[in-house]
Amino acid sequence: MKGIIGKKIGMTSVFDPSGKQTACTIIEAGPCVVTQVKTQDTDGYSAIQVAFGDKKDKHATAAEKGHFSKASTPAKKFVKEFRNSSLDKNIGDTITVDIFAEGEKVEVVGTTKGKGFQGVVKRHGFSGVGEASHGQHDRQRAPGSIGGSSYPSRVFKGMRMAGRMGTDRVKVKGLKIVKIFPEKNFILVSGSVPGHNGSIVLIQK
Repeated sequence: MKGIIGKKIGMTSVFDPSGKQTACTIIEAGPCVVTQVKTQDTDGYSAIQVAFGDKKDKHATAAEKGHFSKASTPAKKFVKEFRNSSLDKNIGDTITVDIFAEGEKVEVVGTTKGKGFQGVVKRHGFSGVGEASHGQHDRQRAPGSIGGSSYPSRVFKGMRMAGRMGTDRVKVKGLKIVKIFPEKNFILVSGSVPGHNGSIVLIQK
């Protein structure tokens, strides 16, 4: 596995020579600093820990300062691990967009937009109880019955009801790298990526 931390910038369109339009998401990927290399002997598993985004020194704890000083880098905001990494990197090395190539298929992990407390129509796609005739009152977006009477005398676990929606960790697979801009650390991937503009995402293969 190889991966990098990035920030979602927004969306754009790319046209190929035949005129076909492809919707793409722009991601500012890296540069990331390798802050720790974990091995099977020392940690029980192999992984590369990478950090992204500078943090003000006054906002970093003493433990964070000591950890990042081993990599000779200032404090960072975001730290992630990539297990069983195929990259041959040492502490203090930099990971940039050149670990990927145009045309590669990657996975992007992000956190979806938060929607707050939502009803069953928006959250689960319910159609509501029905029309506003036959004496019904304010039932257009109601969930309806949620359980039985004598049997089962309870509500089953997992019943789709109103509640908090969004802020879920989502992985989108099979996104194609359309274009790479090494001088700006930009990667253009086909399709949409979860999260709002400015949110942190992981690009991995």
